[in-house]
Amino acid sequence: MKPVELVEKILGFSKADDCIVIVEEARSVNVRFANNTTTTNGATHDLTLIILAIKDKRVGMVHRSYVNPDGLEALVREAEANCEFQQPAEDYFELVSGNSVAPDWDKSAITTDVSVFAGPAGELAEAFQQMQADDQRLFGYAEHNASTLWLANSRGLRRRHDQQRGQIEITAKTADFGSSAWAGQATRDFADVDVSGMVAGLRERLEWSKTRLDLPAGKYDTLLSPSAVADLTVYAYWTSAARDAAEGRTVYSKAGGATRIGERLAPENITLYSDPQEPGLNVPDFEITSSSSSYASLFDNGVELHKTNWIEQGVLKHLITPRYWAAKTGGEAAPFIDNLVMASGDNRSLAELIKGMKRGLLVTCLWYIREVDPQRLLLTGLTRDGIFLVEDGQVKGAVNNFRFNMSPVEMLGQIREAGATVPTLAREFGDYFTFTKMPPLVIKDFNMSSVSQAT
Repeated sequence: MKPVELVEKILGFSKADDCIVIVEEARSVNVRFANNTTTTNGATHDLTLIILAIKDKRVGMVHRSYVNPDGLEALVREAEANCEFQQPAEDYFELVSGNSVAPDWDKSAITTDVSVFAGPAGELAEAFQQMQADDQRLFGYAEHNASTLWLANSRGLRRRHDQQRGQIEITAKTADFGSSAWAGQATRDFADVDVSGMVAGLRERLEWSKTRLDLPAGKYDTLLSPSAVADLTVYAYWTSAARDAAEGRTVYSKAGGATRIGERLAPENITLYSDPQEPGLNVPDFEITSSSSSYASLFDNGVELHKTNWIEQGVLKHLITPRYWAAKTGGEAAPFIDNLVMASGDNRSLAELIKGMKRGLLVTCLWYIREVDPQRLLLTGLTRDGIFLVEDGQVKGAVNNFRFNMSPVEMLGQIREAGATVPTLAREFGDYFTFTKMPPLVIKDFNMSSVSQAT
């Protein structure tokens, strides 16, 4: 049975006040490589069904990863029965209505296969030979996902979204594993992935690592790569729910139930936004969620999404706000959007920022990031796979790794310089939040709190 037929049958069986149905068909392919050779590859095909029944403002859910078409009515009855065990939803809101069907509503789901890796695979084969000749090693992983999601409700809403999402991560190591460097890239279809360029950058970092330097913990002017900026900024975005801020639980809170909206957080040249239509970073342009939280409301399924400036010219303009919270507080709804862009208004590359640096650290990526203090949004984590000392515009060598303690919101206020905004992949959080564009940033007094033995 086609996914759209599942949807219509489920809605036809519904006896609740309202019903929301989400069906997603997804295919994924992946390939791994290690020690300059391809090791494994795999493929998956999944179908996910979510039924949300609404009775007397109570919500019952059924979530299945396997669907028997003969059992659909039983699933609907199960979702409706689950309503009896719930309290009335505090975020109840009239569902989004629809009187037109998406033009591609009944088309088959998009798909993918290993041929998507054809271009990168050819470049990798050449890189393997080059690295082997120089007694160096490449390790990594590439994955591509193609999914189609159908969203419908008993008010006539019929929406569909096709999503391609991929990423590649490459780690280069010396033969003795004494030095390493990492690079990653998010992509929609791998047509824009330059493996040769990624490997050339990794080889340059391994060359820098031939000189080893030891530095103590302390506060350093630090040049963060776009990937490192993405990891810290994404966490700041994830924790920016308006309700949490108004209830005094986050870094965006002010005394008396107020939020920091309207407060300057960054220099005037910095704007942070999400846009479902951002070129190369296209994501769903309507709300999709199976549960309610301070970040989202299941009653908002189907709400149209538009570009939202979270920080505009350095000033906090919006926090993530579902419709129910906007109505309760008299504010403006600002739904979560699944991409993030920091615009700096500058065109300088990472290399150009290095040349302009008097003395400081170059951090290429971060990992093992954890929250320490939600009131400051103080994060801790480690540097890894490439941290270097820069003096008088030159990379002098690799330094020991550090544990850092830093709030990404405070970091915004310590920006000294920003480079060109480029597509990137967050090393730590890229699996959960793939699509970002970030500039490299020079941060004053970035707190390297202790020396780490990580390699």
